[in-house]
Amino acid sequence: MRLTRRSALAGLGAWAAAGPAAAASPDTGRIPVAVSARPIAAFEPRNPEKRRFGQLTFRSGLVLSGSHPRFGGLSGLWRGPGGSDLVAVTDNGFWLTGTLTSRDGRLTGLESAELAPILGSSGRPLHRSRYYDTESLCIADGVAYLGVERTHDVLRFDWAADGVMARARIVPVPREVKRLPDNRGLEAIGVVPAGQPLAGAIVAIAERSGAEDEPTLGVILGRQPGLFRVARHDGFDITDLAFLPDGDLLLLERWYRTLRGVGMRIRRIPGASLKPGALLDGPILISADLGQEIDNMEGLAVHQEAGRTIVTLISDDNFSFLQRTVLLEFELA
Repeated sequence: MRLTRRSALAGLGAWAAAGPAAAASPDTGRIPVAVSARPIAAFEPRNPEKRRFGQLTFRSGLVLSGSHPRFGGLSGLWRGPGGSDLVAVTDNGFWLTGTLTSRDGRLTGLESAELAPILGSSGRPLHRSRYYDTESLCIADGVAYLGVERTHDVLRFDWAADGVMARARIVPVPREVKRLPDNRGLEAIGVVPAGQPLAGAIVAIAERSGAEDEPTLGVILGRQPGLFRVARHDGFDITDLAFLPDGDLLLLERWYRTLRGVGMRIRRIPGASLKPGALLDGPILISADLGQEIDNMEGLAVHQEAGRTIVTLISDDNFSFLQRTVLLEFELA
């Protein structure tokens, strides 16, 4: 969800709503983007030596800015095996691809970055269609899946064969998904890993499908299809998910409050509890607010490095000069 509703205008200046993105150059094909990266030395500036936050250990972070007006609004994230390949989606229908660089175990930049319009089934860019609001991403077994807010669709792309030139194919969803609130749709998507009872199934979760204190709707597509619910606490909304190798889910959550700013946290949901009709809940791994180096955190990815589980987060700056694109990297303890 974009933090651009009228209520945001009365909030902290750093969280004011953004205006429309500047006009872009022709957006057919790949668009090279020069990305500058400012290192984040400490996740909690007032305690620069602190590295452990809940069940996560801070490794490094970057504040990214791009040379093209289409850069920003990053709402979905994927990192390839080893972590160097990055794919993200903007919430206005563009792919961002690039290679992450590092030195001494710390991220240093994003090189060879390119933007490309996400293509519909006809080859027409999604941002020129009703499917423009792309909010979630996962890539598994050579296939990319996107969750689209407002239309409440799941799109499938043959990523291994065609990359950013792949064309969308609609994955059918239950009618309950199509009835989600307009700006609180499928913010989180993932594929159950191999070795699990639901291996290969697509799992998608709505940001907030009901009232403030109600669980939100989730859906399983493919193997053992059905609906489930995710418990919500303390006003947090779901913004992304990623599966761990053992089948557990990590849920990225965010709250926004006028005059208070923004907060984020990650919960771990036991994979064994994922089944149609279930109510999912789990312990908090990390919580953060404006005392830490966060922004509007909306993207979550998990990958393995030398047997270690690396958790990466990215923020959606809403194309506002008052917000930041923050990339954060942690190790799961």
